[in-house]
Amino acid sequence: MSEQQPVVVLVHGAFAESASWNRVIQRLHTHGLSAVAAANPLRSVEGDAAYVRDVIAGLGRPVVLVGHSYGGMVVTQAAAGHPAVRALVYVAAFAPEPGENAFLLSGKFEGSTLGAALEAYPVVSGGNEFRIAADRFHHQFCADLDAGEAALMAATQRPVTERALTGALTADEPAWRTIPSWFVHGERDLNIPAAALRFMAERAGARRTREIAGASHAVAASQPDAVTAVIRDAADHARR
Repeated sequence: MSEQQPVVVLVHGAFAESASWNRVIQRLHTHGLSAVAAANPLRSVEGDAAYVRDVIAGLGRPVVLVGHSYGGMVVTQAAAGHPAVRALVYVAAFAPEPGENAFLLSGKFEGSTLGAALEAYPVVSGGNEFRIAADRFHHQFCADLDAGEAALMAATQRPVTERALTGALTADEPAWRTIPSWFVHGERDLNIPAAALRFMAERAGARRTREIAGASHAVAASQPDAVTAVIRDAADHARR
């Protein structure tokens, strides 16, 4: 049994923000688990991962590291060789091999309609930044939430750079190869096809994979009980 209770560190993905984890955090607290939602910069895989490592260092405790969507790229990079990370949870998230990026993995199987929903514009740091068009956000990102909540999520979405989405995992070995992993995703994910999510979970040798019928990409908001249950499984393992 670990001497310290693990902290759950939640890393949002593109087109979301830290509050997207609110319902999950409430449920984790109910079960006595501490949680921190990191503000993922969404600028580059390596830079975003360095920031998450800073967050972990500041906690000074064992961590269950959870990533959503592009956040899976970040947690896989951040956890590589990190002794504090005891478990990984991929929530509708990418679980890359070295050299793979988000664009490559989302297109590996048919079914993503994200490209047609994006708006692009240049940024002063170079390249483009992407956001989901407001009039397409509900259908594309969170079809199983009501229209009012979807409108709020569209207005508060965090855009992501082209550099982040095309940046590859640079760790010598993916963290999921040495750290136990859990996966949960929606059957009707339009950003990352369910077939791709199943493929990555199987490749990682996930301890548990849960696919939620009818759920969208915003599964942490629409199905917080199911997502929390998977995270709790990972936290129970981390305490052993």
